[in-house]
Amino acid sequence: MGTTQVSDPAAKDRAKRMKWWHEARFGMFVHWGLYSQLGRHEWVMNRERIPVREYEKLAHTWKPKPRPAREWAALAKQAGMKYMVMTTKHHEGFCLWDTKQTDYNAVKMGPKRDLVAEYVEACREFGLKIGFYYSLMDWHHPDGARCAKDEKARRRFVDFTHGCVRELMSNYGKIDILWYDVSWPLSSPELWESAKMTGMARALQPHLIVNNRAQLPEDFGTPEEHIRAAEPGRAWEACMTFNGSWGWQPAPPEDWHSVRSVLKMLREVTAGGGNLLLNIGPLPDGSVPDLARERLTAVGKWLAKNGEAVYGKVDRCDGRFEWMPTGQFTLKGKTAYYWCSRWPGAELAIGGLKSKLVKASFLESGKSIDFVQEKDRLILKGLPKSSPDKIAQVTVLKLEFATPPKQVLGAGCVVLK
Repeated sequence: MGTTQVSDPAAKDRAKRMKWWHEARFGMFVHWGLYSQLGRHEWVMNRERIPVREYEKLAHTWKPKPRPAREWAALAKQAGMKYMVMTTKHHEGFCLWDTKQTDYNAVKMGPKRDLVAEYVEACREFGLKIGFYYSLMDWHHPDGARCAKDEKARRRFVDFTHGCVRELMSNYGKIDILWYDVSWPLSSPELWESAKMTGMARALQPHLIVNNRAQLPEDFGTPEEHIRAAEPGRAWEACMTFNGSWGWQPAPPEDWHSVRSVLKMLREVTAGGGNLLLNIGPLPDGSVPDLARERLTAVGKWLAKNGEAVYGKVDRCDGRFEWMPTGQFTLKGKTAYYWCSRWPGAELAIGGLKSKLVKASFLESGKSIDFVQEKDRLILKGLPKSSPDKIAQVTVLKLEFATPPKQVLGAGCVVLK
């Protein structure tokens, strides 16, 4: 997929629109819908071949507790997340807002409330940027599949889709992110009329950031369930489940990402100049799963002490550093942050650094660290016997260099003469 912007031809304002997003680094994804009641994955309707009429009954039995989105937003803020993206309509076709496009929605049926409005209100209360997920694929709409073979059906379904996007972009004030998903079954952006759809969304929301899943490149790529940096100059966001399922599904503790695992993902996206969108799948009533709350709270405590190594303008580490058995780097200009996840004891040695170190310190406390730098070997001395970080055993060492640092090691070793 190329980098040409179709629905935003000039693209001259992209850097301005995306500045906050690049510096935010960390967001919360929320998958919540009728499927949450079954607790067997958000694809349960498709995987189990549940007939539409049978699945529709879930719309009448769904009774979320009052304002659960406030709980999500409070946790996101506590976790150090800067924005949220919620499923306004997933593949099942049930709309969580007060739409005029279909009666299959949360206001006309079970909840009897505009759940999108509640989510927007919660985001604003806690100072979080607001993202709307919208699935182009729709298993409920009568034209959702036949639109691929019937032009009249395509016209109806595209009009329905554009109508939904227009409502979402019109009814809730400023929206920051439009996150499309699964452009099945139409095989081209021309058939979806994606440029027209997103152009309309941008006209309504001039500061909007749009992902690449309506078959146009737009503002950022979306690697899913893996962390892979995009090509230089291309913005990207890794979207990750917490326990292997987007929608709520019971899972043993070992299936959930640990605090250390979440921090590892954060370091990887930061080093690659990307973002992390980490999902929670609330329970049917909207409650946050206990393990998600527990682990995100710990991540937030860690970020409160070490966020300098994550947030703001960072440099990509591609080609600048090599792997180390004790940790890895993130980078801002002349300052490298060494995320030491395997504590070595009283001394830490890093080989191959080609830049002169001016100062070393613990990021959390600011306490200076003694060091010796000879040729291509840096030794940090007088360290505590165990990792100072008691949250996740990931201690960040702040290394300030005279010039932008670079590490060159290779596979060889020092030869004694």
